[in-house]
Amino acid sequence: MKLLGKIRRFVSGNHEETIEDLRKRGVKIGENVHVFGVNIDGGYGFLVEIGNNVTITNATILAHDASTKKFLGYSKVGKVKIGDNVFVGYGSIVLPGVTIGNNVIIGGGAVVRDNIPDNSLVIGNPAKVVCSVSEYIEKNRERMKKVPVYETDWRDKTEEEKNQMIRELENRIGFDI
Repeated sequence: MKLLGKIRRFVSGNHEETIEDLRKRGVKIGENVHVFGVNIDGGYGFLVEIGNNVTITNATILAHDASTKKFLGYSKVGKVKIGDNVFVGYGSIVLPGVTIGNNVIIGGGAVVRDNIPDNSLVIGNPAKVVCSVSEYIEKNRERMKKVPVYETDWRDKTEEEKNQMIRELENRIGFDI
C-alpha cells in the first residue's frame, strides 16, 4: 500500500475505512483532511460534515445519542459540522448537534457538547473556550524563543538527537518540526 493510502486510512468501529468509504456512507469530507484512528458515527455518518484542511486524531464524532432510546423509544440525533482549518485532538468526543467553526483547535480529551465559534482554542470536559487560536499561536511563537526547537522530523531523528531531546525536555515542553 502506498504511504498516502496508509495516512488516509483509519479505524471506524471494528474495521478499517478509507476516506472514500466514509464518503460512500454519506460523510461529507473536504480536501486535505487527515484522520488517524477516528470513529465517525457508524449509523449516522450522513449527518457529519468535515471541512477543508482538517486533522482529527483518535477522536469520536457522534451524530446520535441513544441515552433516550430505552425510555422514549427514540434516540437523539443531530448534525455535526466541522469547519475549515480545524484540529481535533487525541481522545476528543464531538457530540451530536455541534458545529465547530473555522480555525479551531480542540484540545486532546475534550468533550465538545456546544457549538464552538471561529478562531477558538477549547479544552476540557465539557469543552470550554480558553482563548483565540491567534492568541494561542502568538503565545507559542514567543515560547519557541525560550525553549528547545528541533528541526529533524521524528522519523529521521538519530539516536543522538533522541537522547538530546530526552535530556532537554526534562520537566518542560519544546517544539519539533
